[in-house]
Amino acid sequence: MKKNNKIKISIIISVIFASIYFFISFTIGDNRFQSLKVLLDNDQQNLIKKYIFPWKIINSLEQSISKQKKNIEALNVIAIELDKKENGSDIRITESIIKLSSNKTLKKYKLNSGFYAGISNLVPGSGYIDFYKDNIFILSSRGILAFRKNLIDDQVNFQQVKNNINDFLGIEQFKKSHKFSLKDLLIFNEKIYISYSDEIKQNCWNTSVIYGDINYDNIQFKKLFSAKECIHSINNVDKEFEVHQSGGRIISFKDDHILLTMGDFRSRHLAQNIESLNGKILKININNNNHEIISMGHRNPQGLYFDKENNFILETEHGPKGGDEINLIEVKKINEGKIQNYGWPISSAGVHYIYTKKKKEKYPLYKSHSKYGFIEPLKSFVPSIGISEIVKIEKNNYVVSSLRDKSLYFFELNEKKEMVNLERVEVLERIRDLRFQDNKLYLFMEDTASLGVINLK
Repeated sequence: MKKNNKIKISIIISVIFASIYFFISFTIGDNRFQSLKVLLDNDQQNLIKKYIFPWKIINSLEQSISKQKKNIEALNVIAIELDKKENGSDIRITESIIKLSSNKTLKKYKLNSGFYAGISNLVPGSGYIDFYKDNIFILSSRGILAFRKNLIDDQVNFQQVKNNINDFLGIEQFKKSHKFSLKDLLIFNEKIYISYSDEIKQNCWNTSVIYGDINYDNIQFKKLFSAKECIHSINNVDKEFEVHQSGGRIISFKDDHILLTMGDFRSRHLAQNIESLNGKILKININNNNHEIISMGHRNPQGLYFDKENNFILETEHGPKGGDEINLIEVKKINEGKIQNYGWPISSAGVHYIYTKKKKEKYPLYKSHSKYGFIEPLKSFVPSIGISEIVKIEKNNYVVSSLRDKSLYFFELNEKKEMVNLERVEVLERIRDLRFQDNKLYLFMEDTASLGVINLK
């Protein structure tokens, strides 16, 4: 009885406070009244939420249920792909021809099995491409590794290569989010290198690299590189975490070195912190694992190309809302031990997705780079195109791919290293990876989990 009376009294008090709240909110303003919350104990606040503002609880429950449903759906799709990996069966393909603009023709090889789980979009699968001798290798974002002879001959299917990638990134990580994935594939000096989202300790992540001896039967990977620091997915400085901002592109460099891009995971302050490896591009010695920073001030570097002839590196990176960039990194300055700075998060052509005064003060995103001592990009895309990989196709001609814009961008660099003759070719699919081999462009298109080939002869 006493308990019921207590509840009734609490409800009456709650109603009175709610009435006062609405009256003052509409007369003197809401902000001045927020301090009155301290006059209520937890039980009274909970009763107000439950009986006076129930829609807040309902909305929160609906969001939680929706998130759980998506997680279950994601795990089901990933489980199917991992089962495909376990049974080791061939990856079947079907061929089709698509006419593009500028008299270009795309030959499409749809992967009908195996590549089920995507990175950004849950389905279908995402993947990466590289070459070894006369074979083309493909890697799914969940660890399916397969090969076949070049796509010209009569061999139809891709054959799987057994591997132990699950030892480094597997179902336990995917349970936390389907966004955790493999990030890139590189074959170099008879070895295969893979970057991935690495849970260094519980709920604390970074981007690492594993490697193994190339073969067609069973590749046993070992860890090559892993940063000591990690970004906690819950407890971090800015209370933001985004695994898509993790970088992970790897390319061969010179003198037994590879380059690895490291994103900031939305811990923006790290990009200008020389003590951190995040928001940087690293040069890693594949023999002894020694590493050094060659550039900084990066948000989410997605593409790399080392132009040996012209002695520079082209880098692409995702901006925030707007501000995707193509940057040029001078190899001469790398050799001199100079760390080149590209400005994030002080300078960017983009804007914050969610604007707050505090965020703007901390990360101003000035539209000039050079005015604040940073290197200006070769090109900024506003709005963003979802920029991805970049390759060279001939002397001073290059191609960059895009995810959001579903297009290829062909361009030339003149003697002053200025971009000229920019041409957009629409592909109508998100392009995750891009390679150039034997006068052909190879694309991994993730809207249909397909390989694309464009003959540039």
